[in-house]
Amino acid sequence: MVRMSEGYKNRIGNLIRDARKHRGLTQHQLADLLGTSQSAINRIEKGHQNLSLEMLARIGAALDSEIVALGAGPTHLRITGPTTLSGEIDVKTSKNAGVALLCATLLNRGRTTLRKVARIEEVNRLIEVLTSLGVQCRWLNDDNDLEIVPPKELDLDHVDAEAARRTRSIIMFLGPLLHRADVFELPYAGGCDLGTRTVEPHMAALRPFGLEVKATDGSYHASVNRAIEPGRPIVLTERGDTVTENALMAAALHPGTTVIRNASSNYMVQDLCFYLQRLGVTIEGVGTTTLSVTGRAEIDVDVDYAPSEDPIEAMSLLAAAIVTKSSITVRRVPIEFMEIELALLEEMGLQYDRSEEYVALNGQTRLVDITTKPSELHAPLDKIHPMPFPGLNIDNLPFFAVIAAVAEGQTLLHDWVYENRAIYLTDLNKLGARVKLLDPHRVMIEGPTSFTGTELVCPPALRPAVVILLAMLASKGTSVLRSTYVIHRGYEDLAERLNQLGASIETFRDI
Repeated sequence: MVRMSEGYKNRIGNLIRDARKHRGLTQHQLADLLGTSQSAINRIEKGHQNLSLEMLARIGAALDSEIVALGAGPTHLRITGPTTLSGEIDVKTSKNAGVALLCATLLNRGRTTLRKVARIEEVNRLIEVLTSLGVQCRWLNDDNDLEIVPPKELDLDHVDAEAARRTRSIIMFLGPLLHRADVFELPYAGGCDLGTRTVEPHMAALRPFGLEVKATDGSYHASVNRAIEPGRPIVLTERGDTVTENALMAAALHPGTTVIRNASSNYMVQDLCFYLQRLGVTIEGVGTTTLSVTGRAEIDVDVDYAPSEDPIEAMSLLAAAIVTKSSITVRRVPIEFMEIELALLEEMGLQYDRSEEYVALNGQTRLVDITTKPSELHAPLDKIHPMPFPGLNIDNLPFFAVIAAVAEGQTLLHDWVYENRAIYLTDLNKLGARVKLLDPHRVMIEGPTSFTGTELVCPPALRPAVVILLAMLASKGTSVLRSTYVIHRGYEDLAERLNQLGASIETFRDI
């Protein structure tokens, strides 16, 4: 967010109001163009709301007004530290559940309303792809409730290739779309630069439904043989989250019973299962590695669903408190998906208070509030490595790099899943850490560290990028983190929310 004086907010609001009227738009029409509410536009025009640079740029584009357009150059963050955080913060809903649910709405011919959707760039890209297929997507209010209404027939000939190439999640369109068309194309998936991730596990999961895919000319060319149906349990060759989700979505519109073995039981998979159950799909074994899915030949229901909170964001916020030796309360932590991480942090010396459990809006996921205490940490007895749920989450592993950097002793991190993500953790050295790359999968971290501010370009992978940001919070002096789009892909207003806890983070663009 841009920190504005009251007078400056009023001037910006007046400029926006005048530009809107010049275009002949009502507040409601401008709100629709921006995917926000009329009440938000009213507050902006009255000078009652701070605005992010991204929102100002979007308003400028919508109104074709150079007065408020700031251009489309990359955004950067300027962080002044060291920081001590305080206060309370709610964990937002899961990014990975949100993108899976957006893909799954293609199974339903009725209206889907998703509550409190993570308003992040990954979600924006998927909405652009869905819109290009003829799906109506509408933000309903400031709570980020999203309404999705599919057309009678999807327009698969005009998929937004640019948006599709900027997200890895596009591959999860294969499961739903194989029921909607005999032949279709999807642009190659993009997203984080994490090394070569083969699509073969997805093909192994979807071939039993008759899907064949050839990857040529930058697109997946898909064809479906309707005579082929699953005749025996589908055994996934890797217990991947998106692979399991693709198999689930394919099974949801198959009227027989499909058994999926070696399935992921991770948080986003469980949210997808709960949503499919709302659609009338029968699923047994939710939370285990064997799922039995009895699908429906057609799904046409109006459904309302609230995805649960994001354990990776919860870990991000806890890590921010740990590395800055701060006491904050992180509310709505999905404890089932954080228990291993917390047990490891306790072993390293973290002290914290934990509330009684309560239930998320989906009626299923267990939540707690966690209050951190400034703690002196030491290295764990053994190496830290991720495992499929219920092990330490693969996406939470990078946060232990910056935590280990402030702990006494040597910590070995083994990131066996990705070919080159561990390499990005060596960027912590530029802030004063001692991170030694042993091979593409392992780093040795020597602590404790006195971080010192510097200027860095954002790593191209989401979680390592946030790790660098958290280290900058704990750094003495001023740091600059350049080209932070990758963070916006996975986090909504992270800098502004950290500022509300006492951080000093300024968003800026090069002029």
